[in-house]
Amino acid sequence: MASLFYLFLPNAYPCYQRSEKWMRERSNQLREEVSQLFDAFEDMVEKMNLVDTLQRLGIDHLFEEKIETTLNIIHSAEFDSPSLHDVALRFRLLRQQGFWVSSDVFNKFKHRDGSFMIDITNDPKGLLSLYNAANLLTHNEETLEEAILFSRHWLELMKSSLKPRLAKQVSRALQIPLPRTLKRVEAISYMSEYNVHEQTYNPSILELAKVDFNLLQHIHQKELKVITQWWEDLSKDIGLDYIRDRIVECYFWSYSIYFEEEYTRARMILAKFFMLTSLLDDTYDTHATLEECRKLNVAIQSWDASDVSVLPDYLKKFFLKVMSNFMEFENELEPHTKHCNAYNRKMFQLLSGYYLQEAEWFHNNYVPSFEEQIKVSVMSAGIQALSVCILVGMGDIVTNEALEWAIGNNDAVRAGGEVARFMDDMAAFKNGRNKLDVASSVECYINEYNVTSEVALAKISSLVDDAWKTINQAHIDHRDMLPLVHRVTNLSRSMALLFLDKRDAYTYSKDFKGTMESHFVKHIPL
Repeated sequence: MASLFYLFLPNAYPCYQRSEKWMRERSNQLREEVSQLFDAFEDMVEKMNLVDTLQRLGIDHLFEEKIETTLNIIHSAEFDSPSLHDVALRFRLLRQQGFWVSSDVFNKFKHRDGSFMIDITNDPKGLLSLYNAANLLTHNEETLEEAILFSRHWLELMKSSLKPRLAKQVSRALQIPLPRTLKRVEAISYMSEYNVHEQTYNPSILELAKVDFNLLQHIHQKELKVITQWWEDLSKDIGLDYIRDRIVECYFWSYSIYFEEEYTRARMILAKFFMLTSLLDDTYDTHATLEECRKLNVAIQSWDASDVSVLPDYLKKFFLKVMSNFMEFENELEPHTKHCNAYNRKMFQLLSGYYLQEAEWFHNNYVPSFEEQIKVSVMSAGIQALSVCILVGMGDIVTNEALEWAIGNNDAVRAGGEVARFMDDMAAFKNGRNKLDVASSVECYINEYNVTSEVALAKISSLVDDAWKTINQAHIDHRDMLPLVHRVTNLSRSMALLFLDKRDAYTYSKDFKGTMESHFVKHIPL
């Protein structure tokens, strides 16, 4: 798969080479025009629509300070509207930004008995906004639970009779609600929908979105060429024939965390970290004997090149390459942040320990209890390790407090591991477990509670929903480091995409080819 994209990239590259200077100049001009809209719009609804449009087109990163100021104004201002769409939009924008807004704002659309008024089903746009807003629920918010069930039911019934533009948005939301959707994914769809028929249409905004997308895509293409070459050199050096060739997928995962130009270094470090953990996982899962697994873990825990002698020949080069790549990560960091790379190494060592535990279970034909299984497998999903690596490459924006939060495996980090593990396991159960895989959470639940697969899958799915409630709460609880919480949450958003409908787009990447082409090969016509 990676080699296929390596062939694509040289063909795509020249069309930007001639126009990069123009795109940068045009982007700056358009940013000035769009920036003036923040002051031009006085009405709260206009301000909300502006912020929503910029976010959905993926260009909010160009106006972070103005958006923060605008949302502070919206949060502090009195707001009383009979419009379900406006109320829901305000709720979603503010909660996404870490402001607490009570679900009581939806009481005006409910009967005294607590049920939602049937009249609101005549407003499909408002109903869609309610559905997206309600998916920012935290634990014990019954009103929002009811809102999801009510709006989803009616949207399912009416989507075939809606106008094409709204029907597409409804279909996307029913697959992945907007708060769980990666910005860059939504931007590709929304650019084709945001046009003269949109009430808030502004041609400068749309052109800026297209120019910015193409400009950043040019940067991503150059990074892909570099990291593909890195992977070809690495795989040739270590010579392991059992590993999955998934470097483009690893880059996509990293890109889904941060696509902005200023995070090139962080993106490249994270993509390489992804790939190295994937190599480690494949080694423990599909090739090494139990004794070799134990020896590899001993070497990784000691992190000493002299310990390479304990390893079988085929793992010696792999171990040394892992060490050299981590040294390169450290060399990429500024002098005052180099110490942070030790956290990366610690996370890699922890992952190795969890992979070894799963190998012990497999080779001993041990089926753990459900609780035992998830205690290990949620960690082996790698979200804690990846969350730390996300922060390490970001530079001065990351505080010691933020690193301790990620290392502590608290709230959004732990919940992200649950989303990854449970979605992965449901996909594996649907597609058929590899004979070399340890029993999944689904299988352990079936075995322990003697239930059908349907019951087990429903339970695991509910645990994914509970994890998202925890992630949503983290945005409120950690507003002081919200930009970092957003990045970590993007890991969970990427899982929602990769494991959509219980597919596994990482293992079976041919299902994901079209998505990656739209992000890395096909430019947006201006």
